[in-house]
Amino acid sequence: MSGTGGHGEVGGAGDVTLFHTSQLDELINLARQNSLWYLLFGLACCGIELIQTGGPRADVMRFGAIPRASPRQADFMIVAGTLTYKMALRAKLLYDQMSEPKYVISMGSCANCGGLFQLAYSVCDGVDKVIPVDVYVPGCPPRPEALTEGLVKLQEKIQQEKWLVRKTEPVGVRA
Repeated sequence: MSGTGGHGEVGGAGDVTLFHTSQLDELINLARQNSLWYLLFGLACCGIELIQTGGPRADVMRFGAIPRASPRQADFMIVAGTLTYKMALRAKLLYDQMSEPKYVISMGSCANCGGLFQLAYSVCDGVDKVIPVDVYVPGCPPRPEALTEGLVKLQEKIQQEKWLVRKTEPVGVRA
């Protein structure tokens, strides 16, 4: 028998391995995307909107996002507000203390590009100058719904990842 009994032909052991690892990818990513713990890093007025997102109206906990105060327990970091050069060193330190895989959401115009204060000598021109950003959430300040959409975009990005391989293409959220 040639193995064509209506089931198609298998190209070899590599196809079976690919099938099993892709199923493992889906299972691991499903568990990871629905249990995301985020590090609180509210710097300015966007920090208030970040707090509001955890409230009963927006309730990001229904998506599996739980706030953590320790970088060693966090899966991703939400940088909300104006990042100054003095605070950029601390943001980099906290990012380095997070375990892999780690992600960053940049929330608000000030975190994305400096915002209204971009011409000030002490303001960093975006979080991406210091740490890699995965999702950008625009607005000044962005509404809790925009941050919730940013979290969903991060979950979609995690679901598409291959096991032990991470692509670092930033994702934008429409305002």
